[in-house]
Amino acid sequence: MTLTEHGYKPRLIDGIITKYMGLFGALSIEGPKWCGKTWTSLNHAKSVVYMLDPENDYANREAARLNPASILTGEKPLLVDEWQEVPGVWDAVRFASDRTTDKGLFLLTGSVTPKKSSYSHSGAGRIGKIRMRTMSLFESGDSSGKISLAGLFEGDKINSDISNLTQDKLINFMIRGGWPGNLASPKDDAGILPEQYVAALAETDISNADNSKRNPNIVMHLLAAIARTNVTTAKLSTITADVQSRFGDVTRQTVADYLSALSRLYVVEEIPQWFPELRDKQRLRKAPKRMLADPSLAVCALKARSNELARDPRTLGMVFENLCLRDLLVYSDIAGAKLSHYHDLNDLEVDVVVELGSKWAAMEIKLGAHRVDEGAKSLKRLQAMLVSKGARYPSFLAVITGGGPLYTRDDGVFVIPIDCMKP
Repeated sequence: MTLTEHGYKPRLIDGIITKYMGLFGALSIEGPKWCGKTWTSLNHAKSVVYMLDPENDYANREAARLNPASILTGEKPLLVDEWQEVPGVWDAVRFASDRTTDKGLFLLTGSVTPKKSSYSHSGAGRIGKIRMRTMSLFESGDSSGKISLAGLFEGDKINSDISNLTQDKLINFMIRGGWPGNLASPKDDAGILPEQYVAALAETDISNADNSKRNPNIVMHLLAAIARTNVTTAKLSTITADVQSRFGDVTRQTVADYLSALSRLYVVEEIPQWFPELRDKQRLRKAPKRMLADPSLAVCALKARSNELARDPRTLGMVFENLCLRDLLVYSDIAGAKLSHYHDLNDLEVDVVVELGSKWAAMEIKLGAHRVDEGAKSLKRLQAMLVSKGARYPSFLAVITGGGPLYTRDDGVFVIPIDCMKP
């Protein structure tokens, strides 16, 4: 019997964990704090060691520091929660897994990636890795799941329908975020948990990531600078200039160091550029898109309130894209697909490209129905250009919206509200 907590809400990643536990001796589940890693791992574990359990003056952590293998004696599968507190645990788990053909022996959860110099082996072939994110709308019960991402690749057709999503609901989803512990919060209090998250991040977590003291005020301003350029290919120099407008003596290297720490805490994520395999090589911009791990972090960093978001379509659209990309990353992972974006030197830009095996599809994210034509035009332009250069036709093209009708346009482009999607 596993250690599943009462009230646990199943996650899409549960099936991937089961699959990987049959393939690897150990499995590392990585993602931001509070996204649900521990409860999900307990759903698959028969014993657990909490590295941050304060009992007996953090006895588990101290025992692991003296001898990492000493804490790996529990019933298998054994969960080691926040293993990065003693990076030597990684090597001990890798060694224990290497000495047997048994699979699914250990689960490791971590909210920060330790520097590679703190452990000796990558774990390749022994320790599988899974990225966990905050809850998608489908996981939180806020998406009907009428449209399957994997199904679209298989040629599923769309039956016309209409979304139940309103702007008020959408703004609430942005403020609340996908934090499992925040789903039941009253609407008026939904922003408190994300605000506490950001405060802890700035004051404690970013410094504890590698025991390097960092200025909380700079962290807060940097998060706001990232939020202002959220889901764009903004250069480091642009973000540095924003920070320097408030803290003039902050160097580019300092901003890069803070950004690296936020990435290692899984608070900032990058969407890579797509490079299609063509006979005629494209002249492409190479910068990734940078985004925050959850839309609620962008809302908090900008100190935005629901009424302010409703009056500011530009910011609302940016946070909406953050929400959609979070969901589409979750769905792509579950479907076994890879998500990227496209931007060439002719300024043809498409928000999302999804690859599944040898197939590809493209999507634009447009909050309002009045911008669907614009998104569809970009998608058709991308298709025509790539096909003319030798690429295969996309499996589908779609505009993801913030509500309204679900339908297929006369040009074949799907229009899909985000609250209709699932893997």
